Amino acid sequence: MHVAVVMGSDSDLPVMKKAFAILDNFGVSYDAALASAHRTPEKLSRFVADEEKKGASVFIAGAGMAAALPGVVASLTTKPVVGVPLSGAKLDGMDALLSIVQMPSGMPVATVAID
Repeated sequence: MHVAVVMGSDSDLPVMKKAFAILDNFGVSYDAALASAHRTPEKLSRFVADEEKKGASVFIAGAGMAAALPGVVASLTTKPVVGVPLSGAKLDGMDALLSIVQMPSGMPVATVAID
């Protein structure tokens, strides 16, 4: 199994390292990238396409605040997407959690707990 992990900012890395540790523990191969849905959409699109070619089974997308990243990733693939809402904004992650949980119908995004 191969997993693709993406986050919108390097400030997301401390939390997303927890996902790396779990993937390592289970012997799951993964690639990780910093690619913002807002600032670097072309890079994000290329990352998703490249990871699909590598056989990624699932995408993990860590995002804070408006948390657009998981939904944008889901718009670029038919693979499952797991959204990780990240704290740090004024609402301490609740804004990201609600953004990911309330994806429009047809957007295959699962949501986990904040951080």
